[in-house]
Amino acid sequence: MADQAWRTQDEVLTKERYTLMVDRIGRIPTDRLVPEKYQDYFEKGAAYLLKTTEIFEKQTDGRLAQRSMEECRADQEALYRHIDPAHYDTSYANPSFAAAAFGAETGRLLTFLCSEMENCAAYAFLGRQEELTLFLELFVQVYNSMEEDDLKEARETVYWFFHDYSEIFVENQIHDMICPKDNFFADILMNADLDDPRYLYLYGLPVGENELRVAEFLKGLPEEEIRSMADTYTEGYRRGFEAAGIDLSQKRTVELDFPIGFERMMRIAVQNFSEMGLKVTMSREAASSFANKGARKRAVYSTSVNHQYDFDHREDMAFYLDKAFVERRLEVYRTVFEQHKEEARMYAGPAVVEVFGEAPFSPEAKEEAVQYDEEQQKLRVYQASELGLITYTYIPGDERSFTIISYPMPEIGNKFPEIFAETVRVNTLDYRKYQAMQQCLIDVLDGAKEVRIVGSGDNHTDLTVAIWPLRDPAHETAFENCVADVNIPVGEVFTSPVLAGTNGVLHVTGVFLEGLYYRDLELTFRDGMVISYTCSNYESGEENRRYVRDNVLMHHETLPMGEFAIGTNTTAYRMAKRYRIEERMPILIAEKTGPHFAVGDTCYSHEEDVVRKNPDGKRIVATENEFSARRKEEPAKAYCNCHTDITIPYEELGRITAVYPDGSTVDIIRDGLFLVPGAQDLNAPLCEE
Repeated sequence: MADQAWRTQDEVLTKERYTLMVDRIGRIPTDRLVPEKYQDYFEKGAAYLLKTTEIFEKQTDGRLAQRSMEECRADQEALYRHIDPAHYDTSYANPSFAAAAFGAETGRLLTFLCSEMENCAAYAFLGRQEELTLFLELFVQVYNSMEEDDLKEARETVYWFFHDYSEIFVENQIHDMICPKDNFFADILMNADLDDPRYLYLYGLPVGENELRVAEFLKGLPEEEIRSMADTYTEGYRRGFEAAGIDLSQKRTVELDFPIGFERMMRIAVQNFSEMGLKVTMSREAASSFANKGARKRAVYSTSVNHQYDFDHREDMAFYLDKAFVERRLEVYRTVFEQHKEEARMYAGPAVVEVFGEAPFSPEAKEEAVQYDEEQQKLRVYQASELGLITYTYIPGDERSFTIISYPMPEIGNKFPEIFAETVRVNTLDYRKYQAMQQCLIDVLDGAKEVRIVGSGDNHTDLTVAIWPLRDPAHETAFENCVADVNIPVGEVFTSPVLAGTNGVLHVTGVFLEGLYYRDLELTFRDGMVISYTCSNYESGEENRRYVRDNVLMHHETLPMGEFAIGTNTTAYRMAKRYRIEERMPILIAEKTGPHFAVGDTCYSHEEDVVRKNPDGKRIVATENEFSARRKEEPAKAYCNCHTDITIPYEELGRITAVYPDGSTVDIIRDGLFLVPGAQDLNAPLCEE
């Protein structure tokens, strides 16, 4: 009873604070207390926030679901107009525009605040009054500081806001990931009328042509096709546990990450997971820098409104990132996980649906955008490492798995229906056939001292990858025979290279990684570690190196080569060529369409000691490298907490050659074609016109 009374009192106080903030923000246009140069900014901000409170009130009394389509679209316009590319040049969300209006330092702070206010829209739809109120209070506190044009006080307000409320934000993150109870998104997914497109607007996410057209397209597919898609996705998840020797029956929750518009598939997937004994958890894609807003699309998400906006704000955490913040966050992270350790133990891992088809995006690097300084870059790496260690303490890597599958979006072009159908076919290729052909490749690769990869034409790759020596070749293998389980579709053999002896240049003329385009990406390795890097996106060599360092090396000074693989899905490759969508293919599929190399952690990160076997019964021994081997003495220095795959397409490939200890060689691929007996059927799609 006392606990209930406390919660009731707390709710009353939150309502009082909320009411005060709504009243205060409503008076900003008439009070006009800030200097004239800031008045337009705060008036527009106030109008935006009052719109979010209107949404919240409709959510709490049930009116939100009753909106007409015209009202839904009007709300979308009000909430996302400021980041739409058509209006972004004159938006305070644009660091360049804000800097021109207020000066560099004040502009950075106010454009940051503008971006963070999107949290109010997110919390309004979720019906979370406490968090909504916190961000309303942040806006008002900065407004009060700017009455005296006190930038220092405004910056301190932002700094202490994220320090003081870390506990609330971390609690929300972890709870939404591992606790299936009272899930807002599950209610929409399982109960909405999918024949009425207004359901898409209930999430509180941007709804564009991609989301509307995908939902309409899936509505027109036969039920058996939708079920086949869902079955491929959930069966891949189940097989991942089976392949890793993990008992899925001991788990109770699975985290769903998917783009809105795919509800017909996901509804069946929820039923499939339920039959496995799993309840689903779901959360909203990040709306705050605190949760890495603008990074890889995860959780329940929609396609980006404006990639330049995402890029401009990717380092907004710089406003409050320091050692004290990181240590506070880590402390809270441990505490919250300890409070939810039973739920964490029942968490099986994520099941992810990705989409592809957006035009390659090469961002403009803006000096007005906030950027991490050198010390903050080191802190980001340290924070990621420590958060990873805490997570793996409560959710051990050898007790969970995942799956990822990808589908095109309508933005891919007017042949979207054909490309979608072809992607479904690629995702459901006969893994047994590939398993047999891939085993032929592994039989040649096993026992090699190293593998030489040489590009052709404009590709100047010349790279030697050192391979794990086998002590017992009859029972051991260095390469995993990867079929369609955790990574769908089928089609690769991969290993964790030995770093010592892995040397040379990796080059690709163009590649699309995590939503960003790289032209002439080049990495140079010495003993498996990156020693130099560049691309040709920008005129300045310094800008090119920073672009690669921030978005491929993820702020690390260097990274190891964590994976060497040979993709075998020539059917997917031919699909990309046929529809001329090579640059729009997701890495999930693109990595299967040629040799690829990952920088960062190995594929067995935090799971190195799990016994894994290929279908032929041989144990996979190449599960670590000299970098990850440090986990036994210095776990914080053994992991990079990133893994970025870079693929060389077959047409840029001169040869892949296995080199044996006695100096003899065998070509795996030459001039873009497989030469290994038993695997030559892979060439059929490559030879199609």
